[in-house]
Amino acid sequence: MKSNKGKRVIPGFGLSMGITLSFLSLLVLIPFASMVWSASGIGLRGFIEVVTSKRVMAGYQVSFLCALIAALINSLFGVILSWVLVRYRFPFKRVVDGLIELPFALPTAVAGISLTALYSEQGLLGSFFRKLGIEIAYTRIGIVVAMVFITIPFVVRSIQPVLEKIDAQYEEAASMLGADRRVIFFRIILPEIIPALLTGFGLAFARALGEYGSVVFIAGNTPMKTEIVPLLIMSKLQQYDYGGATAIALVMLIASFVILLLINTVQLFSSKFTRA
Repeated sequence: MKSNKGKRVIPGFGLSMGITLSFLSLLVLIPFASMVWSASGIGLRGFIEVVTSKRVMAGYQVSFLCALIAALINSLFGVILSWVLVRYRFPFKRVVDGLIELPFALPTAVAGISLTALYSEQGLLGSFFRKLGIEIAYTRIGIVVAMVFITIPFVVRSIQPVLEKIDAQYEEAASMLGADRRVIFFRIILPEIIPALLTGFGLAFARALGEYGSVVFIAGNTPMKTEIVPLLIMSKLQQYDYGGATAIALVMLIASFVILLLINTVQLFSSKFTRA
């Protein structure tokens, strides 16, 4: 009798791997290689001058700092939103759950215009914060607000399925043994959702880092203050400086790969620690 051990549901490893590598090459490797080739046209000295200019360095600072803050904010509120959607029943729950994905469906330009109108000095929320001495639109705060809005679904949708799979009996057992709510959350629930939380954080950070449409309207685009890197790339392209634009984009791409690699490494070790 022939053993079924090691039998694949989908046969043809060579064909499947060939399709996979071809697909990845078309979407990732070839565009990345073309960026490196285009950036090499300006030479090493020109490359360093472009990516280390004061205006570009200020853009890096704005983009990375605001993206990091937005990802951290969404990591906190993403856990809360996921918890509410999974553990509680309330009217219009499905409507609220559907609204989480609104940033996915809403055009980024529409989101940017709406947020700018809402948080400007004459806007509904902007006028309120203006009285408190806080300006949101055309500042870095506005950039963070736009990034938070556009990336919150990544965190919620990463954590929500994990919370749904956690058996409530573990919490009940811990409660019967005398554990309070804080201990139950930090010792039972949090270790289970940390890998998903890191995934959501990484996706949110990467998405915020490359966001253009929803940010450019509310940022004000003041050089050295509220100018994001994607806008600098667009400015280079409008000036037909394709080498400079590619050089800046290449630095962003490498930085994003390194950050995502670090996050995935931490996630891997976190998953092994949780299983142990």
